[in-house]
Amino acid sequence: MAYIWWSLPLTLLVFFGARRIAQKLNMPLLNPLLVSMVIIIPLLLALNIPYEHYFAGSSTLNSLLQPAVVALAFPLYEQIHQIRARWKSIITICFIGSVTAMVSGTVIALWMGATPQIAASILPKSVTTPIAMAVAQSIGGIPAISAVCVIFVGIVGAVFGHMLLNLMRISTKASRGLAMGTASHALGTARCAEMDFQEGAFSSLALVICGIITSLLAPFLFPILIHLFS
Repeated sequence: MAYIWWSLPLTLLVFFGARRIAQKLNMPLLNPLLVSMVIIIPLLLALNIPYEHYFAGSSTLNSLLQPAVVALAFPLYEQIHQIRARWKSIITICFIGSVTAMVSGTVIALWMGATPQIAASILPKSVTTPIAMAVAQSIGGIPAISAVCVIFVGIVGAVFGHMLLNLMRISTKASRGLAMGTASHALGTARCAEMDFQEGAFSSLALVICGIITSLLAPFLFPILIHLFS
């Protein structure tokens, strides 16, 4: 167990180093989370260190995850006046985005020959990991696969989301934040918070609303999609 102590310093060093490089070079592909995974995973494999030992050494970071997610509510409080003025549009956008995310992922998976169990695991890919795992389990999916899908979608959104929004010439802070929060959940929200405070607020709001909508609609929507496309 002597080698566990350095997993936390290693994680912090790699992440903040990657973040510093990303800020200096201004390249979306150099997302700190993605770079950290690319460095740490091969290192653990090369040294033949079990993931459980690495996780035990950096468990402090895991315990800070929930407070960090709760802290995303602070920008919401500071933008509450704008949210009150646009609440109808916000809920409509999140509803359409949530349904689109669930339908698109599930239908594509079924068209490619996935089993209903795999399709159920993919359906909640655009919400935070705890919600996605609970939803997947409730509709017959595999929570572990859902967690992997959530991480993948979040990284893709954090890396390419703002690039795509810039290409589409979407410059409104509210629109950019809602799009990122709806499509790429907490990782997209964290990226928005780095880019702009107001974007982060609307992304946080979308993160919460889409999680609620997905939890409520998934048990009813999934059987319909299975009936239509399987």
